[in-house]
Amino acid sequence: MMSGSPAPASEPECAVAAIRRVIGAIPRGRVASYGRIAARAGWPRRARLVGRVLAETPEGLALPWFRVLRADGRLAFPPGSGAFREQVRLLAAEGVLVCGGRVDLARHGWGADLDETLWNPAHFAPSAALPDRPRKLRRGDPATAGKRPRNG
Repeated sequence: MMSGSPAPASEPECAVAAIRRVIGAIPRGRVASYGRIAARAGWPRRARLVGRVLAETPEGLALPWFRVLRADGRLAFPPGSGAFREQVRLLAAEGVLVCGGRVDLARHGWGADLDETLWNPAHFAPSAALPDRPRKLRRGDPATAGKRPRNG
């Protein structure tokens, strides 16, 4: 934790530092919920603590506060407020669309679901872009001259 950065009252400084570190690690163009940040910081079920840490962060400490949303993707500020408009503007500058006061977490969420990332067919290249299967070696085929065929 940076010196001169007061911790929210009655919270361990290690929790505050961990939460600030996680918020600072949210990549451009991605968002995370208060609860997900708390869990990644090692303080699960402490979403309100994340909100308090953000609210009590000194002005000189730059954190991407605008990348932090409610669990359902809604912005936490009242629609139309100055903070709401500023958050929408900053997210839009990173390519994150806010529609109806909400961000599509499936599209812009930070590591929302590892299984989804790994197994969703939309993340794979089209089969035309995949390399050809290895050819089976056949005797007499000029393309496989000098190579030994496999048994079978």
